[in-house]
Amino acid sequence: MIQELPKISISLFPKSDFPNLLTLVNGQPLAYLDSAASAQKPHVATEATSMFVEHQYANVHRGVHTLSQLATDAYERVRDQVKVVLNAADRNEIIFTKGCTESVNLVAQSFARPMLRPGDEILLTELEHHSNIVPWQLVAQATGAKVVAARIHDNGELDLEDFKSKLNANTKIVAFTHISNALGTILPAKELTAMAHAVGATVLIDGAQSGPHAAIDVQDIGADFYVLSIHKMYGPTGVGVLFGKLNLLEAMPPYQGGGSMIRSVSFEETTFAELPAKFEAGTPNIAGVVGLGATLDYIAGKNWNRETWVNRISEIGDYEATVREYGVSLLAEIDGLTVHGDAEEMAGIISFTVKNAHPHDLGTILDQHGVAVRAGHHCCQPLMHRLGVPATARASIAAYNDLEDMDRLAAAVQSAKELFG
Repeated sequence: MIQELPKISISLFPKSDFPNLLTLVNGQPLAYLDSAASAQKPHVATEATSMFVEHQYANVHRGVHTLSQLATDAYERVRDQVKVVLNAADRNEIIFTKGCTESVNLVAQSFARPMLRPGDEILLTELEHHSNIVPWQLVAQATGAKVVAARIHDNGELDLEDFKSKLNANTKIVAFTHISNALGTILPAKELTAMAHAVGATVLIDGAQSGPHAAIDVQDIGADFYVLSIHKMYGPTGVGVLFGKLNLLEAMPPYQGGGSMIRSVSFEETTFAELPAKFEAGTPNIAGVVGLGATLDYIAGKNWNRETWVNRISEIGDYEATVREYGVSLLAEIDGLTVHGDAEEMAGIISFTVKNAHPHDLGTILDQHGVAVRAGHHCCQPLMHRLGVPATARASIAAYNDLEDMDRLAAAVQSAKELFG
């Protein structure tokens, strides 16, 4: 039974801005610690989406009537915003997709599949989400290429020597997560990209977890492709972003065919539209993209620019690190609890196991205390195998979490531990 519960928050983002956080769950105030799976949405963003659908909605592009032009302007404004968020060189380097997973698949099928040959290698890491493993396996099976994974150390850091040793003349694609969704490890994206480029490889970076927590500069990193998951950035579901260098996107064939992505069609031949339309077939998630724009305005304030965005995201990252550090210090006092992942650079994720308690059971008990965590392999089965555990419980921190959430997490875990003996 969920009911509303007014609550004063001292978090960086006021909990009162997120209606779903002001609830009772199983008779307890909600401590939502599952933002790495999907973040809660600020009211101003959902309200902006609703206002657009009710008062401005029409299909975008090609329409000559007023509503279509207003909708197109709103939609394309967000492309310009995302260009600033990523510091892309050209707005046409920003492609809207339905999610981070589709963005990876687009690159795998449109860029990698036509150029890979038997014996070529795709280098990943042991930290990867299934969405940055399976698409490359499918391409490898279709082309005769081989998927290789760089090892990690026991603390969750990437083994840079192993990564370097696995780069060679056969390495054509290097794909790695910027921030591990399961452990919170932050990888040295610029350094890894330079190492990959030194052997002539093309680099895709999975930014599903970095988008809401770290200032991203694709030009400084040197990334060839960079993907974002918008629902993890407090935005709507069903929206993703693919950044690709202009010359690469221009050379790639379309990923999907249909409306909007054509220049001309006959039964004999079709010619395709220029970027970004070439990769945005069909009617997009217009309302979702507009909601993304409102979310970015919420995060950084009205009339924000690159400098204010970087400052705000850096503030968020520092705040979340403080909350995480406090949470880890509390959990460390619980006998039989192991925190997995202790890299030098960590984001706001705490992945842990408790002796004699399966993470699924632990998550169920925590839910009875109103504490929402994720329990399972986190779509990282190879990583769980590397850690020697079937699953972990994961508390993921967002800017609306506070120290009280960590107190409640630790208290709930202690209660569960006593129950399991």
